Amino acid sequence: MKKVITILLFAAALSASADPALTIYNQNFAVVRDSVTLDLRAGATAVHYSGATAQVEPDSVILRDPTGTHSLQILEQDYRNDPVSQSLLLSLFEGKTIDFENIRTKDNTQGPEIIRGKIVRSGYVRGGGAGQGVYVPRVEAEQPIIEVNGKMQFSLPGEPRFPDLGDDTVLKPTMNWLLQTDNPGKFEAEVGYVTGGFSWQADYNLVSPEKGDNVDLVGWITLKNESGKTFENAKIKLMAGDVNKIQPRAPVSGRGGRGGAVMMAAEVPVVTEKAFDEFYLYDIARATTLHDRETKQVEFVHADNMFAPTIYVYDGASDYRFYGGLNQDRNYGATANKKVSVMREFVNAESNHLGMALPKGRLRFYRRDTDGQLQFVGENQIDHTPREETIKVTTGNSFDLVGERKATNFRVSTGDKTMDETFEIRLRDRKKEAVEIRVVEHLYRWDNWEITAHSDDFKKTDAQTIEFRIPVKPDEERTVTYTAHYSW
Repeated sequence: MKKVITILLFAAALSASADPALTIYNQNFAVVRDSVTLDLRAGATAVHYSGATAQVEPDSVILRDPTGTHSLQILEQDYRNDPVSQSLLLSLFEGKTIDFENIRTKDNTQGPEIIRGKIVRSGYVRGGGAGQGVYVPRVEAEQPIIEVNGKMQFSLPGEPRFPDLGDDTVLKPTMNWLLQTDNPGKFEAEVGYVTGGFSWQADYNLVSPEKGDNVDLVGWITLKNESGKTFENAKIKLMAGDVNKIQPRAPVSGRGGRGGAVMMAAEVPVVTEKAFDEFYLYDIARATTLHDRETKQVEFVHADNMFAPTIYVYDGASDYRFYGGLNQDRNYGATANKKVSVMREFVNAESNHLGMALPKGRLRFYRRDTDGQLQFVGENQIDHTPREETIKVTTGNSFDLVGERKATNFRVSTGDKTMDETFEIRLRDRKKEAVEIRVVEHLYRWDNWEITAHSDDFKKTDAQTIEFRIPVKPDEERTVTYTAHYSW
């Protein structure tokens, strides 16, 4: 399985192009494709590549000639991720004496003073996940120790002035390759790898008028780069779906939107989508620069006048379910809530002005007030949703709708192995307009059941659930009753 997924990752990201490119997955990783100039001799050639991110998975690297002219083999690969910092340099000079520059006052004037100090302990240690090459500071109890004039102190006596480093460290994460080719010469190669530090998510805003069930939908993609590297003018694709990815044991820590304008019919879509294997790829049309530690947002879907009616659901026994065994406890299911849930429902179809694969994300709802101002009226999450599927989300509970549920009869006959239970559900509408309330009831005592009496029509929605749809007028109370008969 792992091998299949690896092929999938690079099929999505590696193509013959010299431009930097990213395929970002919504599981906090990405596949990077970059170009590197190689000038290879006959035999083995040492090459340094310093364009990788700080969270690259070194064993995921693929190096190739996109033209197919040169056959490349990586004989050896070393990954260094020890970028220069003051604490790191202190560790490189442990046991040695260096200069520290201290600014002090002499006769009311500022003047530098050079202090010689021996670095007894730097207070810095190599750490992080296996193979990551990440440096983390020691805890405060192991702070640096400097010897000055034969005395120890737990602070730096000034700004350290380090001697020449030579080649013992690097300025940024670096791949050191020993390469071999069947066709020596200079050419542009392509390097691809998997890296952490990238994420993306979808967010949707639905705006309703003061009255009515039609809404406008705007979808945003938010990209985050915490990889330690900036990508200039990169071609970015986004992969949506549940791709199998083995997560590292110890994750490596890395280091505002705009108002939506209506997209005119003649405009080119900012983001296009297409099916890829068992997933979906979203292609950002314009090359863009994604800086390290930057959050960038792009509009990717806009639908006007989409039908998304409000529905009301009373599930008085929502906490009770059938768990596979016979339940004869008289008190089970006796507790009921009074809240009537408010939900929005819409079909993801072209006939409803939408009809594209929607990646999972947060869905916010707004409704215009009588003075035209937008008011936030709830939010929820949606899962990956293909076209032609119905989305139903809960946005909150109704203030003016009330439900009550109680058992009015419960009888168990052990002789003929039957059980009967009758419920009464009362619905009250304190709104100024009529509504329809969907009453959801769960048959949770046994898997073999039938409804032997009922005051209103119902439909069976699954093996253990029925639903009544009850119209209720303003200030009206409706009563729904039914009897469930179980046998075993």
